[in-house]
Amino acid sequence: MTASPLSPETAVHDAGDGSVIWTPEYLDYRWSATHPMNPTRLVLTMDLAAGLGVLDGVETVRPDRASDDEILRIHTRAYLDAVKVAGESGRDGVTALDLDHGLGNDDNPVFPHMHEASAALAGGSLAAAREIASGRVRRAVSIGGGMHHAMPDWASGFCVYNDAAIAISWLLDNGFDRIAYIDVDAHHGDGVQHAFLSDPRVLTVSIHQHPATLWPNTGWASEIGDGAGEGTAVNLPVLPGTVDSIWLRGFHAVVPAAVEAFGPQIVVSQCGVDNHREDPLADLALTVDGQRAAFLAMRDLADRLCEGRWLAVGGGGYGLVRVVPRAWTHLIAAALGRDLDPSTLVPEPWRAQAAGVIADIELPECMSDGGDTAYRAWDGPGGTPETGTPAVDRALTRVDAAIAATRRAAFPLLGLDPEDPRD
Repeated sequence: MTASPLSPETAVHDAGDGSVIWTPEYLDYRWSATHPMNPTRLVLTMDLAAGLGVLDGVETVRPDRASDDEILRIHTRAYLDAVKVAGESGRDGVTALDLDHGLGNDDNPVFPHMHEASAALAGGSLAAAREIASGRVRRAVSIGGGMHHAMPDWASGFCVYNDAAIAISWLLDNGFDRIAYIDVDAHHGDGVQHAFLSDPRVLTVSIHQHPATLWPNTGWASEIGDGAGEGTAVNLPVLPGTVDSIWLRGFHAVVPAAVEAFGPQIVVSQCGVDNHREDPLADLALTVDGQRAAFLAMRDLADRLCEGRWLAVGGGGYGLVRVVPRAWTHLIAAALGRDLDPSTLVPEPWRAQAAGVIADIELPECMSDGGDTAYRAWDGPGGTPETGTPAVDRALTRVDAAIAATRRAAFPLLGLDPEDPRD
């Protein structure tokens, strides 16, 4: 590992705990009135964080839109031009869309100002990267980001520009040459993995619902990188119905050891929360408590391995009222070093606001779902515990099989013993 890109003069530990990147332009990223990715979730998150005092004294950073040259770090010129043309639809009567670029279908319908709104999200993740690279803060979070499915020349899975990949590319040109990307979205982080599949400077780690059961049907344990990047892609697929304690067992059996062996200078986290048990588009069963535990675990990795440098972005999550605002308020609190007790009550003014978003929904009373985040640490092949509860024992057996497959595929390439729980 090369030396830290931050000189002693930057005094990273003396900087503020974190920056929150925010612009009202994030709300322009709205596919349609009925599309599941609704920017209302972002408004409710920021208002809940403010209502709980998480943002007290914090001046949010308003980003510029990503420039064409910045977007071209990851995307092709033909695709960028197609997005611009598509965004004119409905304004100037332009209707001829290049469907080869994944635009105009049910997942990615065309909307006015598509390029500008997407460039704003990418600009937010770039601003977060700059905040950290400058040494002004150790941590930065942009809940508008996390569009991890976008490919170089096509839109995919509600994602136009791959902001996380763009930010990572920028970091690689600005003093960093060991970057660990961790993706906890229910869907595999395929676009970011694709962008750096052959790049040994970027480790991509994704824990997601099994690809045999969920789009984009990638992220098998056997996907380990390519060429010079072989060994720098790590994928842990887990089965539908996976609960907090089982998910966390898998996470801690794979992610910390892989990241530590890689030796990053910064951790970039995609913090999609569609792994929640109430999410309408996936089938995992985490609670807000499990999601909070994942955020804190990633922050702790950055604290332990990267002098605290942690860039966090949003991602999936379609429980607009009950899930996303609480989960990402915990994320913002983690980035600012203002961790919230899960028993914290949700403010009544926010509940009144949320009641007007979706009629007849049971509003959350506190920042917890009462989830059980205690987990049994993986202790090697053959060490699966027996709890006496058949459903739990089956879940443990299955996640342990997934852990073993992932470790055996990726760990030897990282210099680790896949069978040794100490690695």
